[in-house]
Amino acid sequence: MRRSFDKIVPPRVVLRMASREKILVALSGGVDSSVAALLLKQQGHDIVGAYMKNWINEDNIIGDCPWMQDIEDARAVADKLGIEFRVVNLMQDYRRLVVDYLLDGYQRGLTPNPDVMCNREMKFGVFLKYAQTEGFAAVATGHYAQRRAIAPNQFGLFEGADKNKDQSYFLALLSQEQLQAARFPIGHLPKPELRRLAAEAGLPTAQKKDSQGICFIGEVKMQDFLRAYVPEHPGPIVRAADNQIIGEHRGLHYYTIGQRKGIGIPSNTDNKAYCVVGKRTEDHALLVAFDEPTAPGLWTSECRVHSLSFVNAPIIEATTLECRVRYRDPRVAIDFIPTGNGTAEIKFCTPQRALAAGQIMALYRGEQLIGGGVFA
Repeated sequence: MRRSFDKIVPPRVVLRMASREKILVALSGGVDSSVAALLLKQQGHDIVGAYMKNWINEDNIIGDCPWMQDIEDARAVADKLGIEFRVVNLMQDYRRLVVDYLLDGYQRGLTPNPDVMCNREMKFGVFLKYAQTEGFAAVATGHYAQRRAIAPNQFGLFEGADKNKDQSYFLALLSQEQLQAARFPIGHLPKPELRRLAAEAGLPTAQKKDSQGICFIGEVKMQDFLRAYVPEHPGPIVRAADNQIIGEHRGLHYYTIGQRKGIGIPSNTDNKAYCVVGKRTEDHALLVAFDEPTAPGLWTSECRVHSLSFVNAPIIEATTLECRVRYRDPRVAIDFIPTGNGTAEIKFCTPQRALAAGQIMALYRGEQLIGGGVFA
């Protein structure tokens, strides 16, 4: 007998499904996806749980990559809910679509975002196609984001209700077609409420800590991951103000724009700290400056983005929007000026610190995510 969803969440956020759906739930072994499956089961949907086997740390990278434990935790959740459980091997696709993108970006001096690419290419790409081939209508994940109908046969993507956990930024490159087949059952919940529901239902992941790793690679530090796959290419550390060499680095891929710690250059006599302000690929120079408002290259008022993607209709005329330049950053106002061929000029109302080529910019109208692009 179907349990009433009204009993689980406050009336103001009750979500009623128009009809029973066959949904494949991406069970990662964490509490968020576990509760996503729980809620869909309680709503009466026909669900199956599946673990995406993307990476198994076969090269013995230093760090904790607990894929076997995650599979067992996901299986235990499925058993508790009384649903079928599958392990879907997508390792070759993940290496090709996410890992190669990550490594190629760092080798070219860029700052790629594997989590955004994993969502577009894997969860709502390869995994979604697998689900559709198997007869599922949709794929559900444990993202803190909300999908709402905004017009006939059109859906909008909105921030999660818990602003401390909102993950809409990581969905910035999804298409309307992908969103139509996506389900985000926990997007209306605050994290403490989600934990409470998990404990109340006796889910084995109720107290499991959240993963902080690289997408599905696990608790592996980025530097350790890069050290295993990208050859070191030492070069000079150059003071941007006068082009003076003041040290040597191990490889540009180990550093990010705005980085202060771990550069290997001590503060000056006035105790001013250096930070990274640029990378010069032609001579493999790491550019540094004192971390001040006048530091060359550290603050940006205007930039260009490419590879624009929109959830709904593309923006073809200049307009005012908001954007996030990083996951944890607040939304900031911008002038968005399309320049054709999937590119645009961006003018920030307030200068932004430490923007790096290859980073993802997420575009918003209020709480609605409308798309994203890549910093040039």
